Amino acid sequence: MTEKALRLGTRRSKLAMAQSGQVADAVSQVTGRPVELVEITTYGDVSREHLAQIGGTGVFVAALREALARGEVDFAVHSLKDLPTTQPDELVVAAIPEREDPRDVIIARDALKLTDLPRGARIGTGSPRRMAQLNAYARSHGMDIETVPIRGNVDTRIGYVTKGDLDAVVLAAAGLNRVGRSDEVTDFLSVDTVLPAPGQGALAVETTADNAELIAALAQLDDPLTRAAVTAERSLLAALEAGCSAPVGALADLLTDGQTVKEMRLRGVVGTTDGSTLVQLSTTGPVPETHEAALALGRELATEMLAQGAAGLMGERAL
Repeated sequence: MTEKALRLGTRRSKLAMAQSGQVADAVSQVTGRPVELVEITTYGDVSREHLAQIGGTGVFVAALREALARGEVDFAVHSLKDLPTTQPDELVVAAIPEREDPRDVIIARDALKLTDLPRGARIGTGSPRRMAQLNAYARSHGMDIETVPIRGNVDTRIGYVTKGDLDAVVLAAAGLNRVGRSDEVTDFLSVDTVLPAPGQGALAVETTADNAELIAALAQLDDPLTRAAVTAERSLLAALEAGCSAPVGALADLLTDGQTVKEMRLRGVVGTTDGSTLVQLSTTGPVPETHEAALALGRELATEMLAQGAAGLMGERAL
């Protein structure tokens, strides 16, 4: 007799369905059970407001978590950068698989790169973090750009460029890779130019804390180095008391000597959306071997950033 299918809760967007489908295949392999996708509409999917206005944090997550709590799904897949930094006691992130490319990319008309964009170029993004860093880069390199707030799925955003409404849009490399559209990228933004959102490119596989058997199965998909990196990044975000719509970028990357991983470097940035002021710092230390050590790395860097005036750059402090 075939075992009952596991129910995976996912948002309905093409990107969410693609990344949930990849996780479903992996879970099916480790459990030997079929996995069915259960599509759930979240507030972030139906609201037409800009993410910064509706609060950013958790707008794509709450409905999935409610379905978990009601027992309508067995586990859920989130883009980690959408998860609030506080974790409810009744739920557990059982797996953070190996991270995709964390960088941001540009899709521009005429296959232009960022540095080739004409004066007055209009660049679309819904992210204050991207706006702050792009405007700061433009200021320091004598470029004249206008960042334009946009919303919508991958198709909608790229459509602004193909229809000629905008000169370029900024998207996450990971999302384009997952929906098979990375060939449309005209420029990869170096993390020295634009630091990604904390957790960008990583997925969180969440289930209820009382489901020990499923937690153990999902744990086989966990990548410890990715988990350590994103834990440090999200700890920085939490310590700055900023929601995921705040203009905060963070990236923890691993420094190797070619073969073995030696250290972890955590970089953080916060700035005003017009790019006039940025606080950008980094710290390097041993690769955290415990959850607490990863949290401490993020907190330490956040403390230094706050001492340099980061708090005043984030507008409304998230409660």
